[in-house]
Amino acid sequence: MKSIFDSVSHACSKTVTKSYSTSFSLATKMLSNTIRQDIYNIYGFVRFADEIVDSFHDYDKQVLFNNFANDLELALEQKISLNPILNSFQETYHRHNIDKHLVDAFMKSMRTDLHKNTYLTNEEYNAYIYGSADVVGLMCLKVFVKGDQEKYESLKDSAMSLGSAFQKVNFLRDLKADFEDLSRTYFPNTDLNHLDEVSKQAIITDIENDFAKGFEGIKRLPIEAKFGVFVAYRYYSQLLKKLKKTPALDIKSTRIRVANYKKFELLTRSYVKYQLNLM
Repeated sequence: MKSIFDSVSHACSKTVTKSYSTSFSLATKMLSNTIRQDIYNIYGFVRFADEIVDSFHDYDKQVLFNNFANDLELALEQKISLNPILNSFQETYHRHNIDKHLVDAFMKSMRTDLHKNTYLTNEEYNAYIYGSADVVGLMCLKVFVKGDQEKYESLKDSAMSLGSAFQKVNFLRDLKADFEDLSRTYFPNTDLNHLDEVSKQAIITDIENDFAKGFEGIKRLPIEAKFGVFVAYRYYSQLLKKLKKTPALDIKSTRIRVANYKKFELLTRSYVKYQLNLM
């Protein structure tokens, strides 16, 4: 029965989310159960694409990505896929009328990671951020507003800013792995061999500006989504605070993280702020 296969597909997407990101999984649990599975479905799709270009070093990544891209197109066209992750995603894609250009932009940025290691200009950097992060925020926003196009348009800029902030925090946190393991440099006009406090602060200021714009949108999200997104915002804000306090040279030599006990502490405090309408 198709319904059984769909249930298995949903379980796969949820498992991917829980396995790859405890922080995102925790935030997703705080969403209303009316939209939670759709966010699992989106995360599973974007995570698998990202894993191909970042992790499968012993395989032909180009072939794997091309196969994944072809399967994606067939899934969206035929409204089914024997790949459970793509089967879940196509369901969300059609249910919430996600714009195809958002999916295309995401896949374009992921494909770029197969051959491009350095971003020399702000234009290149911003284009990559748009495809790898902003459009993911917009896909989630499509789910959050449940077809209210006017609401979607009013929140688009904030959702993109929040997506940018999350991605840039990830870049700064993963500086060591990206630079040493993947030979990638995302931040333009920044010499990672001699990263100093001035360069680090410029990056952090840019992220803080994105967070400020994103937070304004969080306050106007539908009730089903607001708390979950607020939790994610609080987690990434805490991670940015730790990065801000960490010397530039240490960021290059270690991966900064928020301990699990701190994540649950943030969850508790976020809930109090949310209930008291202090956000």
